[in-house]
Amino acid sequence: MSDVVVPNALHEELSRVATGHPADPLKQPPRRRPSGAPAPLPHHLRTTGLGWLIALVGVLAATRVLFHDGLHGAAIGATVIDDTIVRWVSNAHAPGLYETARVLTAVSSYWVIQILSWALPVVLLALRRWRHLLITAIVVQLAQVVFAIVQDTSARPRPFGVALRAGWGGWALPSEQIFATTGLLVIVLYALVPEGRWRNVGKWALAGVISLVALARVHLGVDAPTDIFVAIAIGVAFPVVAFRMFVPNEFFPVAYRRGRAAHLDVGGVRGVAIRTALEEQLGLVVNEIRPIGLSGSAGSTPLRLTTEGTPELYLFGKLYSKTHLRSDRWYKIGRELLYGRLEDEKPFNSVRHLVQQEDYALRLVRDAGVPSARPFGLVELTPEREYLLVTEFFDGAVELSEAFVDDSLIDDGLRIIRLLWNAGLAHRDIKPANLMVRDGKLLLIDVAFTEVRPTPWRQAVDLANMMLCLGLGSSAHQVYERARRHFTVQEISEGFAAARGLALPSQLRRALRAEGRDLHGEFLGLLPEPPRPIKVQRWTPRRLLVWCALAVVVLLLGFNYTQVFGNADATRTPLHVHNIDCGATTDLEPLLIEAQSVQTAAFVPCVRSLPVGWSVRTVYANSGRGGFTLDHDRAGQRALVVTLTKRCDIRGAREGTADINGARRFNRGPGPGLGRVDQTWYEVFPGGCVTTQLRSHNPRAEVSREAPAIVGYLTRAELARDLTERSNGRLHLDPR
Repeated sequence: MSDVVVPNALHEELSRVATGHPADPLKQPPRRRPSGAPAPLPHHLRTTGLGWLIALVGVLAATRVLFHDGLHGAAIGATVIDDTIVRWVSNAHAPGLYETARVLTAVSSYWVIQILSWALPVVLLALRRWRHLLITAIVVQLAQVVFAIVQDTSARPRPFGVALRAGWGGWALPSEQIFATTGLLVIVLYALVPEGRWRNVGKWALAGVISLVALARVHLGVDAPTDIFVAIAIGVAFPVVAFRMFVPNEFFPVAYRRGRAAHLDVGGVRGVAIRTALEEQLGLVVNEIRPIGLSGSAGSTPLRLTTEGTPELYLFGKLYSKTHLRSDRWYKIGRELLYGRLEDEKPFNSVRHLVQQEDYALRLVRDAGVPSARPFGLVELTPEREYLLVTEFFDGAVELSEAFVDDSLIDDGLRIIRLLWNAGLAHRDIKPANLMVRDGKLLLIDVAFTEVRPTPWRQAVDLANMMLCLGLGSSAHQVYERARRHFTVQEISEGFAAARGLALPSQLRRALRAEGRDLHGEFLGLLPEPPRPIKVQRWTPRRLLVWCALAVVVLLLGFNYTQVFGNADATRTPLHVHNIDCGATTDLEPLLIEAQSVQTAAFVPCVRSLPVGWSVRTVYANSGRGGFTLDHDRAGQRALVVTLTKRCDIRGAREGTADINGARRFNRGPGPGLGRVDQTWYEVFPGGCVTTQLRSHNPRAEVSREAPAIVGYLTRAELARDLTERSNGRLHLDPR
């Protein structure tokens, strides 16, 4: 079906609609847009979003090239430059500088991050910003995945040669605290702050806060410039690109006034695009574009178009965008979850198909003799994203709820339903906003969801909804008596047996509640006998599958979200490595960051040898604590836990023979549990202590015998020497 209307034919149709003198000739005939020419409203990512996306790709690529092999090659040179800057900033002294840096660093603490990460979804839920909430959850997950990949790939220890005077955890690149703080604050900015002056001020404030926090962490020695830059790139790029692409402000404005996301702003660039598209594609010159009837529209943006001429003519426009397409999909998925798929409720594939369906339905309904709007064609604003449907405008018409409902009007409404039934159609959205009255005649509009060859249930729902709409302006008895002239008692009973719950449009349900009387019950009381309600629930394999998929997604998101920036990272920050061998010559990084966890420790624990059945489970390191855990095939998971700290509580332990020179060993005997070996021993040495715990439900003697031989030690001097040799004397483990 073609929607192209030649200027003369369209002018003739407009003149026929107009009351009074014919309109002036149209100023410009329609024209075809040349291949490659931009659409009236081109879709593109803004400059800042594109810039951050390019920056993210560049930063990730450079990080991969420099640090993919740990502290080797180019990574040594980059680390030398970073550590030089850190030492220079860290050595700066001024009254109150250290205290100020500690306060600023607290902004990026794990407690603040966790509170913010949980408060943000709660606020979005309270404000009912579902799309912002969904995008936030997805962005947090994806950014965390990329962050973890970069961190595990680079395996970069903390800055060398400086005192680490603030909290940290895990590998240094990217900085986890800066990444989390930046990302969450950017999400807050785009999800909660309105676009314009306040958001612009917020961007500068956010940049200032992050800069101060980053500088404070560099001063305290825990982050290097490269760690911070990569963290900021990931933390900013993901939210900015995601919100610009999937929650654009022109479709989902952040506002604290009542309104609907379905109603798009038709001023500014979009207003110009609408005028241009109407003139180029339909030959119409429009003077004014004004939204109307917003209270009764939830699936589009209804407009009144004022055309140029003498006299001025009015047209009706329905603006559809990808926002409405996505909303339609979610709406239908929600209905399927609650009730099962009702009738023809498959989502549309594109915005163009959605608009084509309504244009086709308009022509189909008019061919059936139903008084409805005359269609004039479609206008493309953005290919596959935004379209405008142009129809006749019922000038001087009012909604049914504002009109006086008499017998003639009631007959019109009932006749409309009969015509739809005779043509094998169902409107599926009979409500006051879709019933207009002009010159005492009832008109039907908004036929977008018209269904061809519907089930008897759907047709019965249309009848009951029409009677309820008419009854709001008159009485149930008056409507029922007129309905007996057009429908049988059985048909009316079937309608009220079907029209309940979700079958009633939301606006009709609100109108019935505002009426303050049980209109539905009044109609039921007029029937010879109460009809048996028709069940709407439909359980199908597809519905069960959708519910299962939803449950899995919720569980995964909930589980992952609790792991993101959780406070457990403050005491258990895994390095995601499975090698902490005492004789390691290439994988030196885990041992170095273990040494950095307790900068005063003279020894660092490592794995001397692994007997058959033992395996390294986790290696972790953070400020004040480091170590590793081992699994045993018979003793179980985390059978051996080795922890390096600055000091240990050895009260009640017996002193024994130390395994290493310069240390003292203390033992705490097996616990009283039956069938369980529970032993703890401590190696106390200058500046540190290593606690080794053996837990096993298998009391085999070899487990207790093998465990002490697994743990070995490297001196801090050995690690410092290895690092200095690897960097040709440019890197030093501890401050000089």
